[in-house]
Amino acid sequence: MPCWCGASPDFLAKAEAALGLDEEAFRRRLGDDFRRLTAPWRDPGPPLESGSTWRSPFGVERRGIGYGQPTSHPLAAFVDAGLSHGDRMKAFREWNWPDVEDVDVSGLMGAAKAWGDEFAILGGDWSPFWHDVIDLVSMEGLYYLMYDDPEATSWLFDTVTDFYLASSERIFEEAGDLIDVFFIGNDFGSTTGPLFGPELYERFISPSIVRYAELGHRHGLKVMLHCCGGYRPLMPLLIRDGLDALHALQPYCTGMDPAGLKRDFGDRVLLNGAIDTQTVLLEGSPARAREETLRTIALMAPGGGYVAGPSHDWLLGETPLENVLALYDAIREWNEGGQG
Repeated sequence: MPCWCGASPDFLAKAEAALGLDEEAFRRRLGDDFRRLTAPWRDPGPPLESGSTWRSPFGVERRGIGYGQPTSHPLAAFVDAGLSHGDRMKAFREWNWPDVEDVDVSGLMGAAKAWGDEFAILGGDWSPFWHDVIDLVSMEGLYYLMYDDPEATSWLFDTVTDFYLASSERIFEEAGDLIDVFFIGNDFGSTTGPLFGPELYERFISPSIVRYAELGHRHGLKVMLHCCGGYRPLMPLLIRDGLDALHALQPYCTGMDPAGLKRDFGDRVLLNGAIDTQTVLLEGSPARAREETLRTIALMAPGGGYVAGPSHDWLLGETPLENVLALYDAIREWNEGGQG
Protein backbone atom coordinates (compact mmCIF):
# COMPACT_ATOMS: atom_id res chain seq x y z
CA MET A 1 0.00 0.00 0.00
CA PRO A 2 1.58 3.31 -1.05
CA CYS A 3 2.27 6.03 1.49
CA TRP A 4 1.95 9.80 1.00
CA CYS A 5 3.37 12.76 2.93
CA GLY A 6 2.70 16.41 2.19
CA ALA A 7 4.26 18.86 4.64
CA SER A 8 4.56 22.62 5.01
CA PRO A 9 8.00 24.24 5.11
CA ASP A 10 7.41 25.06 8.79
CA PHE A 11 6.68 21.45 9.66
CA LEU A 12 9.62 20.16 7.63
CA ALA A 13 12.00 22.59 9.34
CA LYS A 14 10.76 21.48 12.76
CA ALA A 15 11.01 17.78 11.93
CA GLU A 16 14.43 18.04 10.35
CA ALA A 17 15.80 19.95 13.35
CA ALA A 18 14.31 17.51 15.86
CA LEU A 19 15.53 14.39 14.07
CA GLY A 20 18.79 15.71 12.65
CA LEU A 21 17.73 14.79 9.09
CA ASP A 22 17.50 16.67 5.81
CA GLU A 23 14.20 16.64 3.89
CA GLU A 24 15.01 13.61 1.75
CA ALA A 25 16.15 11.57 4.75
CA PHE A 26 13.03 12.60 6.67
CA ARG A 27 10.75 11.50 3.83
CA ARG A 28 12.54 8.18 3.72
CA ARG A 29 12.11 7.87 7.48
CA LEU A 30 8.35 8.19 6.97
CA GLY A 31 8.27 5.91 3.93
CA ASP A 32 6.89 8.54 1.51
CA ASP A 33 6.51 6.91 -1.93
CA PHE A 34 6.06 10.20 -3.83
CA ARG A 35 8.30 13.08 -4.86
CA ARG A 36 7.18 16.32 -6.48
CA LEU A 37 8.70 18.40 -9.26
CA THR A 38 7.87 22.09 -9.29
CA ALA A 39 8.61 24.76 -11.88
CA PRO A 40 8.92 28.15 -10.17
CA TRP A 41 7.25 31.28 -11.47
CA ARG A 42 9.79 33.99 -12.36
CA ASP A 43 7.83 37.10 -11.41
CA PRO A 44 8.67 39.84 -13.93
CA GLY A 45 6.60 42.46 -12.13
CA PRO A 46 7.62 45.46 -10.03
CA PRO A 47 8.75 45.08 -6.40
CA LEU A 48 6.10 43.80 -4.02
CA GLU A 49 4.15 46.28 -1.94
CA SER A 50 5.20 46.68 1.68
CA GLY A 51 4.05 43.68 3.69
CA SER A 52 3.31 41.47 0.70
CA THR A 53 5.16 38.17 0.55
CA TRP A 54 4.18 36.74 -2.82
CA ARG A 55 2.48 37.62 -6.10
CA SER A 56 0.52 35.17 -8.23
CA PRO A 57 1.11 34.92 -11.98
CA PHE A 58 -2.13 36.89 -12.36
CA GLY A 59 -0.85 39.91 -10.49
CA VAL A 60 -2.53 39.41 -7.11
CA GLU A 61 -0.26 40.07 -4.12
CA ARG A 62 -0.62 38.14 -0.89
CA ARG A 63 0.49 38.51 2.71
CA GLY A 64 0.17 36.40 5.85
CA ILE A 65 0.94 32.81 6.83
CA GLY A 66 2.14 30.59 4.00
CA TYR A 67 0.96 32.05 0.72
CA GLY A 68 -1.29 34.33 2.77
CA GLN A 69 -4.45 36.06 1.67
CA PRO A 70 -4.93 38.43 -1.30
CA THR A 71 -4.33 42.09 -0.58
CA SER A 72 -6.78 43.12 -3.31
CA HIS A 73 -9.15 41.79 -5.96
CA PRO A 74 -8.07 43.85 -8.97
CA LEU A 75 -10.96 42.96 -11.29
CA ALA A 76 -13.73 43.13 -8.67
CA ALA A 77 -14.83 46.60 -9.77
CA PHE A 78 -15.85 45.16 -13.15
CA VAL A 79 -18.29 42.69 -11.61
CA ASP A 80 -20.88 45.45 -11.04
CA ALA A 81 -24.17 44.32 -12.58
CA GLY A 82 -24.66 47.79 -14.05
CA LEU A 83 -21.67 47.34 -16.35
CA SER A 84 -22.35 46.11 -19.87
CA HIS A 85 -20.95 42.79 -21.02
CA GLY A 86 -18.85 44.58 -23.62
CA ASP A 87 -17.28 46.98 -21.12
CA ARG A 88 -16.62 44.16 -18.68
CA MET A 89 -14.95 42.04 -21.33
CA LYS A 90 -12.85 45.00 -22.46
CA ALA A 91 -11.56 45.44 -18.89
CA PHE A 92 -10.90 41.73 -18.52
CA ARG A 93 -9.02 41.46 -21.80
CA GLU A 94 -6.85 44.48 -20.96
CA TRP A 95 -5.62 42.93 -17.70
CA ASN A 96 -1.91 42.11 -17.61
CA TRP A 97 -2.16 38.35 -18.21
CA PRO A 98 1.00 36.29 -17.56
CA ASP A 99 3.46 34.96 -20.10
CA VAL A 100 4.02 31.21 -19.87
CA GLU A 101 7.69 31.75 -20.75
CA ASP A 102 8.14 33.04 -17.21
CA VAL A 103 7.61 29.52 -15.86
CA ASP A 104 11.12 28.18 -15.18
CA VAL A 105 11.43 24.55 -16.28
CA SER A 106 15.22 24.52 -16.44
CA GLY A 107 15.95 22.37 -13.37
CA LEU A 108 13.28 19.71 -13.77
CA MET A 109 15.26 16.99 -15.52
CA GLY A 110 18.09 17.04 -13.00
CA ALA A 111 15.74 16.92 -10.05
CA ALA A 112 13.72 14.02 -11.47
CA LYS A 113 16.79 11.98 -12.45
CA ALA A 114 18.16 12.28 -8.93
CA TRP A 115 15.25 10.15 -7.68
CA GLY A 116 15.72 7.46 -10.32
CA ASP A 117 12.84 5.00 -10.53
CA GLU A 118 12.38 4.72 -6.78
CA PHE A 119 9.36 7.00 -6.37
CA ALA A 120 6.17 8.07 -8.11
CA ILE A 121 6.93 11.55 -9.49
CA LEU A 122 4.31 14.28 -9.33
CA GLY A 123 4.55 17.06 -11.90
CA GLY A 124 2.73 19.68 -13.91
CA ASP A 125 1.51 23.07 -12.75
CA TRP A 126 -0.59 23.13 -9.57
CA SER A 127 -3.24 24.93 -11.65
CA PRO A 128 -5.50 26.52 -8.99
CA PHE A 129 -7.80 28.09 -11.60
CA TRP A 130 -10.80 28.34 -9.23
CA HIS A 131 -8.77 30.20 -6.60
CA ASP A 132 -7.13 32.54 -9.10
CA VAL A 133 -10.47 33.72 -10.48
CA ILE A 134 -11.64 34.28 -6.89
CA ASP A 135 -8.47 36.30 -6.23
CA LEU A 136 -9.17 38.45 -9.28
CA VAL A 137 -12.86 39.24 -8.70
CA SER A 138 -13.42 38.15 -5.02
CA MET A 139 -15.50 35.16 -3.95
CA GLU A 140 -18.69 37.18 -3.55
CA GLY A 141 -18.04 38.84 -6.89
CA LEU A 142 -17.55 35.49 -8.61
CA TYR A 143 -20.85 34.14 -7.35
CA TYR A 144 -22.68 37.22 -8.64
CA LEU A 145 -20.78 37.09 -11.93
CA MET A 146 -21.68 33.45 -12.58
CA TYR A 147 -25.34 34.49 -12.71
CA ASP A 148 -25.09 38.05 -14.05
CA ASP A 149 -22.61 37.38 -16.87
CA PRO A 150 -21.91 33.67 -17.39
CA GLU A 151 -20.06 34.31 -20.66
CA ALA A 152 -17.57 36.65 -18.96
CA THR A 153 -17.19 34.16 -16.12
CA SER A 154 -16.38 31.33 -18.52
CA TRP A 155 -13.89 33.57 -20.29
CA LEU A 156 -12.03 34.16 -17.01
CA PHE A 157 -11.89 30.45 -16.19
CA ASP A 158 -10.81 29.60 -19.74
CA THR A 159 -8.07 32.25 -19.74
CA VAL A 160 -6.60 31.14 -16.41
CA THR A 161 -6.86 27.50 -17.48
CA ASP A 162 -5.14 28.30 -20.80
CA PHE A 163 -2.14 29.62 -18.89
CA TYR A 164 -1.84 26.58 -16.63
CA LEU A 165 -2.28 24.14 -19.50
CA ALA A 166 0.49 25.90 -21.43
CA SER A 167 2.68 25.89 -18.32
CA SER A 168 2.11 22.17 -17.75
CA GLU A 169 2.74 21.44 -21.41
CA ARG A 170 6.17 23.07 -21.06
CA ILE A 171 6.85 21.00 -17.94
CA PHE A 172 5.86 17.78 -19.67
CA GLU A 173 7.91 18.59 -22.74
CA GLU A 174 10.93 19.13 -20.47
CA ALA A 175 10.56 16.16 -18.12
CA GLY A 176 7.37 14.30 -19.01
CA ASP A 177 9.13 10.95 -19.45
CA LEU A 178 10.16 11.09 -15.79
CA ILE A 179 6.74 12.18 -14.43
CA ASP A 180 4.04 9.72 -13.38
CA VAL A 181 1.19 11.88 -12.04
CA PHE A 182 -0.20 15.24 -13.15
CA PHE A 183 -1.05 16.75 -9.75
CA ILE A 184 -3.43 19.74 -9.64
CA GLY A 185 -5.13 21.52 -6.76
CA ASN A 186 -8.43 23.33 -6.31
CA ASP A 187 -10.54 23.40 -3.16
CA PHE A 188 -14.20 22.99 -4.11
CA GLY A 189 -15.54 22.11 -0.66
CA SER A 190 -16.26 23.67 2.71
CA THR A 191 -16.66 21.92 6.05
CA THR A 192 -20.39 21.47 5.39
CA GLY A 193 -20.47 20.74 1.66
CA PRO A 194 -19.48 21.91 -1.83
CA LEU A 195 -18.92 25.60 -2.56
CA PHE A 196 -21.22 25.25 -5.57
CA GLY A 197 -23.71 22.70 -6.83
CA PRO A 198 -23.63 20.37 -9.84
CA GLU A 199 -25.29 22.93 -12.12
CA LEU A 200 -22.56 25.53 -11.61
CA TYR A 201 -19.93 22.80 -11.78
CA GLU A 202 -21.20 21.74 -15.21
CA ARG A 203 -21.27 25.30 -16.54
CA PHE A 204 -18.03 26.70 -15.19
CA ILE A 205 -15.71 24.04 -13.69
CA SER A 206 -16.19 20.91 -15.77
CA PRO A 207 -14.68 22.37 -18.98
CA SER A 208 -11.38 23.06 -17.19
CA ILE A 209 -11.26 19.69 -15.41
CA VAL A 210 -11.84 17.90 -18.71
CA ARG A 211 -8.99 19.83 -20.33
CA TYR A 212 -6.56 19.05 -17.48
CA ALA A 213 -7.47 15.37 -17.59
CA GLU A 214 -7.06 15.24 -21.37
CA LEU A 215 -3.64 16.93 -21.19
CA GLY A 216 -2.36 14.51 -18.56
CA HIS A 217 -3.67 11.46 -20.36
CA ARG A 218 -2.25 12.67 -23.66
CA HIS A 219 1.18 12.54 -21.99
CA GLY A 220 0.53 9.09 -20.53
CA LEU A 221 0.07 10.37 -16.95
CA LYS A 222 -2.45 9.71 -14.23
CA VAL A 223 -4.29 12.87 -13.14
CA MET A 224 -4.86 13.55 -9.43
CA LEU A 225 -6.83 16.43 -7.92
CA HIS A 226 -6.15 17.80 -4.46
CA CYS A 227 -9.47 19.10 -3.15
CA CYS A 228 -10.26 20.16 0.40
CA GLY A 229 -13.61 20.08 2.16
CA GLY A 230 -16.84 18.20 1.72
CA TYR A 231 -17.35 17.79 -2.01
CA ARG A 232 -18.93 14.35 -2.21
CA PRO A 233 -21.83 15.48 -4.47
CA LEU A 234 -19.25 16.56 -7.06
CA MET A 235 -17.24 13.34 -7.01
CA PRO A 236 -19.25 11.50 -9.69
CA LEU A 237 -18.78 14.48 -12.01
CA LEU A 238 -15.06 14.77 -11.31
CA ILE A 239 -14.62 11.07 -12.02
CA ARG A 240 -16.71 11.32 -15.19
CA ASP A 241 -14.53 14.22 -16.35
CA GLY A 242 -11.44 12.03 -16.33
CA LEU A 243 -9.73 12.31 -12.96
CA ASP A 244 -7.88 9.18 -11.88
CA ALA A 245 -7.34 10.08 -8.21
CA LEU A 246 -8.79 12.34 -5.50
CA HIS A 247 -6.46 13.55 -2.78
CA ALA A 248 -6.76 14.59 0.87
CA LEU A 249 -10.32 13.39 1.77
CA GLN A 250 -11.13 15.17 5.03
CA PRO A 251 -13.26 12.78 7.12
CA TYR A 252 -14.53 15.52 9.46
CA CYS A 253 -16.32 17.28 6.56
CA THR A 254 -19.91 16.57 5.58
CA GLY A 255 -20.25 13.53 3.33
CA MET A 256 -16.59 12.50 3.57
CA ASP A 257 -16.87 9.44 5.80
CA PRO A 258 -14.08 7.12 4.56
CA ALA A 259 -16.23 3.99 4.58
CA GLY A 260 -18.85 5.64 2.39
CA LEU A 261 -16.27 7.00 -0.04
CA LYS A 262 -14.66 3.58 -0.37
CA ARG A 263 -18.01 1.88 -0.89
CA ASP A 264 -19.33 4.31 -3.50
CA PHE A 265 -16.20 5.37 -5.38
CA GLY A 266 -13.38 2.98 -4.50
CA ASP A 267 -13.76 0.94 -7.68
CA ARG A 268 -13.84 4.05 -9.91
CA VAL A 269 -11.07 6.33 -8.64
CA LEU A 270 -7.96 6.11 -6.48
CA LEU A 271 -8.54 7.58 -3.02
CA ASN A 272 -5.62 9.29 -1.27
CA GLY A 273 -5.58 10.44 2.36
CA ALA A 274 -8.49 10.31 4.85
CA ILE A 275 -6.42 9.86 8.05
CA ASP A 276 -7.75 12.65 10.25
CA THR A 277 -5.30 15.56 10.42
CA GLN A 278 -7.49 18.16 12.08
CA THR A 279 -8.55 16.42 15.27
CA VAL A 280 -6.35 13.32 15.58
CA LEU A 281 -2.94 14.62 14.51
CA LEU A 282 -3.32 18.14 15.88
CA GLU A 283 -5.13 17.37 19.12
CA GLY A 284 -4.56 13.68 19.82
CA SER A 285 -1.77 11.49 21.17
CA PRO A 286 0.62 9.11 19.37
CA ALA A 287 -1.52 6.19 20.55
CA ARG A 288 -4.62 7.77 19.07
CA ALA A 289 -2.80 8.58 15.83
CA ARG A 290 -1.76 4.95 15.49
CA GLU A 291 -5.25 3.69 16.29
CA GLU A 292 -6.97 6.04 13.82
CA THR A 293 -4.44 5.25 11.10
CA LEU A 294 -4.99 1.50 11.40
CA ARG A 295 -8.78 1.98 11.56
CA THR A 296 -8.82 4.11 8.41
CA ILE A 297 -6.53 1.76 6.50
CA ALA A 298 -8.76 -1.18 7.41
CA LEU A 299 -11.67 0.64 5.77
CA MET A 300 -9.81 1.93 2.71
CA ALA A 301 -7.16 -0.65 1.78
CA PRO A 302 -9.23 -3.72 0.79
CA GLY A 303 -9.21 -4.21 -2.96
CA GLY A 304 -6.45 -1.64 -3.53
CA GLY A 305 -6.96 1.81 -5.00
CA TYR A 306 -5.87 3.57 -1.82
CA VAL A 307 -2.84 5.67 -0.86
CA ALA A 308 -2.42 6.04 2.91
CA GLY A 309 -1.74 9.53 4.23
CA PRO A 310 -3.07 12.50 6.19
CA SER A 311 -6.31 14.22 5.28
CA HIS A 312 -4.58 17.34 3.98
CA ASP A 313 -1.78 18.09 1.55
CA TRP A 314 0.30 20.03 4.12
CA LEU A 315 1.10 19.03 7.66
CA LEU A 316 1.10 22.39 9.42
CA GLY A 317 3.94 23.60 11.59
CA GLU A 318 1.94 23.22 14.80
CA THR A 319 1.27 19.50 14.18
CA PRO A 320 3.02 17.43 16.90
CA LEU A 321 5.90 15.52 15.34
CA GLU A 322 5.37 12.50 17.60
CA ASN A 323 1.82 12.09 16.25
CA VAL A 324 3.05 12.24 12.67
CA LEU A 325 5.72 9.63 13.33
CA ALA A 326 3.09 7.40 14.95
CA LEU A 327 0.90 7.70 11.85
CA TYR A 328 3.65 6.67 9.45
CA ASP A 329 4.93 3.95 11.74
CA ALA A 330 1.40 2.51 11.75
CA ILE A 331 1.36 2.52 7.93
CA ARG A 332 4.67 0.66 7.94
CA GLU A 333 3.28 -1.76 10.52
CA TRP A 334 0.31 -2.51 8.26
CA ASN A 335 2.51 -3.00 5.22
CA GLU A 336 4.79 -5.35 7.12
CA GLY A 337 1.87 -7.57 8.05
CA GLY A 338 0.97 -6.38 11.53
CA GLN A 339 -2.47 -5.19 10.38
CA GLY A 340 -3.92 -4.02 13.67
